[in-house]
Amino acid sequence: MKVVLDVKTILLGSLQLRITLIFLLVSLAPLAVVSVFAVRTADNVIATIVTNQLENVAAEKQGLLQRWIRERKADLEVVAGASPVRTLDAAEIGPYLELVRSQYGVYTRLLVVDAAGKVRFDTQSPSFPPRERSPFAEETGIREALGGRTAMAPVHLEPGGKESVFVIATPIPGEGRNPLGAVRATVSTASILADVLRVSLGRTGESYLVDGEGTFLVHKEPGRILRENISRSESFSQIFGKAGRKPIYTDYRGIAVLGASRPVAGTDWHLVVEQDRDEAFAPSSELTRALCLAIAVTAATAVLISWLLGYYVTAPIRTLSEAARSLAAGHFDEALAGAPTRRHDEIGQLYAAFADMAGRLQEHHDRLKRRVGFTEEELRKVEARLQKTLQAAARSEHLAALGRLSSGVAHEIRTPLTSLKLFLQSCRETLDNSPEDREDFQVAMRQIHRIEATVNHFLQFARPREPVMADLDFRRLIEEALEIVGPRAKQQNVAVSSSIAERLPRAQGDLRQLSECLVNLMVNALEVMPAGGELRVSVSAEGGSGDEGKLAVRIEVADSGPGITAEDRQFLFEPFFTTKTGGSGLGLPIVQNTVQFHGGTVRVDTAPGAGATFSIHLPAVE
Repeated sequence: MKVVLDVKTILLGSLQLRITLIFLLVSLAPLAVVSVFAVRTADNVIATIVTNQLENVAAEKQGLLQRWIRERKADLEVVAGASPVRTLDAAEIGPYLELVRSQYGVYTRLLVVDAAGKVRFDTQSPSFPPRERSPFAEETGIREALGGRTAMAPVHLEPGGKESVFVIATPIPGEGRNPLGAVRATVSTASILADVLRVSLGRTGESYLVDGEGTFLVHKEPGRILRENISRSESFSQIFGKAGRKPIYTDYRGIAVLGASRPVAGTDWHLVVEQDRDEAFAPSSELTRALCLAIAVTAATAVLISWLLGYYVTAPIRTLSEAARSLAAGHFDEALAGAPTRRHDEIGQLYAAFADMAGRLQEHHDRLKRRVGFTEEELRKVEARLQKTLQAAARSEHLAALGRLSSGVAHEIRTPLTSLKLFLQSCRETLDNSPEDREDFQVAMRQIHRIEATVNHFLQFARPREPVMADLDFRRLIEEALEIVGPRAKQQNVAVSSSIAERLPRAQGDLRQLSECLVNLMVNALEVMPAGGELRVSVSAEGGSGDEGKLAVRIEVADSGPGITAEDRQFLFEPFFTTKTGGSGLGLPIVQNTVQFHGGTVRVDTAPGAGATFSIHLPAVE
């Protein structure tokens, strides 16, 4: 017999699974440790290399920018010290400044202002006459230059927003401390833009320039220049934060990057060089995938080998275990069939010993069966019959005690009830003839009759009257019952039909008691069909209701009501159980007791929504 093991047994009690797990752990643990160490080492090495590379690029770009700015300031100092400029004569200044602009190619505009703030020459308006007072004189850079100090203004977009520029102003030296004026130059960033943006950091590496507010001054996407900033990203805190820098952070695009930054001396500019983390750690990701593949292949191989090894060790033990269970269940043939093995090691010796033990147990069991004379199946049948007998005895004792209690309670109620009834009848003559008094008297008498009927039910249940047996006229029995319930059925619009089979077997019983049983069943059927329905009464012959081969008469009362639930069905014939408001719960128990006194049985066939059929089975008389 095959024994199916549950999941818990397989997971916790399987020797084969334990061997597999141990083998897998021993083979994979060193590889997993080495793999984790290798991946972490690779990450650290890559982070160090990339960070150093970014730092070198940032330092290179920083030096380039600082040198370029120094060159622009030096250019302007040379221009301011030139003799044509110091003359403050537009005729001499104009050709010189045009030559400077064409030679250097980085200045989009040059103008000269004297000490009074009057524009002497402007390359954008070379033929325009000198102004009395120029708006440039109010610029911070011009004022600082007229004060004897070179100044540089922030980067801004030219009118029209085509390119970014910044302004440098330097004083024109005079004879004393006071400068003769100032030279103002508008410097284009286009010449340095390509050098700042050009980086060799893979596909995602980039370099950009921001000011102290985080606003882009130079960027590979022109639309961001002087329009967007990085103040809300971790890039800003990496540049301007006082806390320690993180090797990996989120940039202004929301992407994890590695980066480095350098301030540009003499300005509030900061150069930033960054590379996406995914690209930087691509070699580490490749290494991780290769190691995962190696671990997976190793694990699959280890599982296969360990599973085969475990099967070789545990399969004979499992077969022996199943044979032992068969032996414990008394299936000696199956136990002996599973025991033999061709192995000659210790497990083979164990199989041989088990087979010898099973054979001896079978012989001993056969001797015990012959000695006792009962098979196991016969003992189970005797036990089942004993259980039914005990249940019947317990139910009889319960009903007997309930009957004694009901009899006592009924007698205690009947005596004062009789006195009350006689008192009311004696008082009837003294009552007024008013309709109200007569109605009250009738209500009281109806309630007394109702109590008397309930008490009679108690007494009939507690001490049933012996039936007066006589040959039964089933047609008369059905007609008398229908005469009683017919008016109520008509009032409820219930269609009543009856059928009596021909050549019914002869049966005996108490006509009055059986009529009361039928009335009780019909009233119950009408109560479940208050809005109309169908009530069917039939009498037919059947065979085998009692001992097989004997005839019986079956009387059926069927309705088209809602049926009876499975929960209520098991309590139908229990005393005092009722599903009706105001019911006593004694109707069906009395019907059952009456039919049992006649030697018959009561059965019910019902289902929710399919109505109910109560059948009385009376044994036929030979």
